[in-house]
Amino acid sequence: MDLFLKQLPIVIHSLNIGFLQTLKLFFVTLLGALPLGLLICFGSQSKITPIKLFFKLLIWVIRGTPLMIQLLIIYYFPGLVLKNAIWGGAETGRFVASSVAFIINYACYFSEIFRGGIISIPMGQDEAGYVLGMTKTQVFFRVKLLQMIKRILPPMSNEILTLVKDTSLARIIALQEVIWAGQAFMKGSQGISGAIWPLFFTAIYYLICNGLLTLLLGGCEKKLDYFR
Repeated sequence: MDLFLKQLPIVIHSLNIGFLQTLKLFFVTLLGALPLGLLICFGSQSKITPIKLFFKLLIWVIRGTPLMIQLLIIYYFPGLVLKNAIWGGAETGRFVASSVAFIINYACYFSEIFRGGIISIPMGQDEAGYVLGMTKTQVFFRVKLLQMIKRILPPMSNEILTLVKDTSLARIIALQEVIWAGQAFMKGSQGISGAIWPLFFTAIYYLICNGLLTLLLGGCEKKLDYFR
C-alpha cells in the first residue's frame, strides 16, 4: 500500500499529460471533421459525375479500411516512399499526422450521417421554400438544417463517443496519449515497471469523459424535441 501511494501521484501526473493529448486530438478531429464531412456529403451528391464519383470512392475506401492502416500510411508514406518526412519525428509531427488521419476518417463517416439526415427531410419542404422565393442555399440553412440536426444527433452522438475511444489508436505511431502513458508503467517509466494498475485508471478517464459527453449530447437532443 505504501508503494502504491508513493507511485500514485507520479502515475496520475503522467496520465493527465497523456489525457490532455487525447482531448486535443478529440477536439481537433471534431473541429475538422464536421465541416469537412458536410462538404464531402455535398460532393457525394453533386450532379457533376466526376466529382460525385470521386467522393463516393473516397468514402468507400476510408470506410472500408481500418483507421489504424490509414494512420500508418499517412504517417510513414511521405518519408518511406516520397523520401520527404513531412511530419518529422517529434511529438508535434505525430500529433499533426494523427489529426489528419482522424479528420479524414471521421469526415467520411459524418458525411454519410449528414446525407441520411438530408434525404430524410420531405421534398415538399424544398418546394415550399422555392415557392416563397428562397434559393437552394436558403432552403437548406433556414428550413432543413435544424430538422436535419435533430435527426442526425443520435447517430452523430454515437460516432463522437466512439471517437473518444478511437484516439487510443494514435499510439500505433507513438503518439503519447493516455493509454500510451498508462502502458509505459508496465515497460518501465519514471522508476516504475511491471505495474498494470495504471491501465485501469486510464479506463476511468474514458468513462468520465464519455459520461460527460453523454449528458451533454442528451441535453442537446432534449432541446431539439420541438421538431417532433
